[in-house]
Amino acid sequence: MILVDTLPAPPIRKAEVFRYAASVGGEPAVAALIEDCFSEIADRLSYRVCFTRCAITRNHTGLSFAGINTESKTLSTALANCDELLLFAATVGVEIDRAITRYSRLSPARALVFQAIGAERIEALCDSFCEKQACALREDLLHLKPRVSPGYGDIPLELQGKIFSVLDCPRKIGLTLNDSFLMSPTKSVTAIAGITRQTI
Repeated sequence: MILVDTLPAPPIRKAEVFRYAASVGGEPAVAALIEDCFSEIADRLSYRVCFTRCAITRNHTGLSFAGINTESKTLSTALANCDELLLFAATVGVEIDRAITRYSRLSPARALVFQAIGAERIEALCDSFCEKQACALREDLLHLKPRVSPGYGDIPLELQGKIFSVLDCPRKIGLTLNDSFLMSPTKSVTAIAGITRQTI
């Protein structure tokens, strides 16, 4: 079963926005610009996730889950000691993309800050979602391992398409994928996190 969750906006982590914007000193002018940009976009962001829980099967060449077969060593390592995994896709919506496009013509500095805010927001959403799922799993004495995504290590980017098929991302959360396996809205993530009985 594919579930959909809409989460409350996570607290913004300004240090992360500075990092994504490549601002090292937290300069007052940049801090003010971040505040202004975030005020402009905050109430237009959405925090939506679709997800499912899958059993893992293994063979001599790799592993499979939800009809997906993979020989990725990175994924096998990430899912070591796991019999199940959490498969999810998350997005903060299209409005951040629209702001980036609009300001790329009007104010490149502002467009850069919107890029940084979008990167921080999607990571914050994934962290909040995983924390929520980890809390629920602990009631069954289970633990959630750190997430990994297509494109990380030797996990092929092409896995993105298979994840989209399993989760029905376009219908569930309005998330689409092009022929180059790039997502729209761009501030979106697909990820896999192992579920284990071992304490992490």
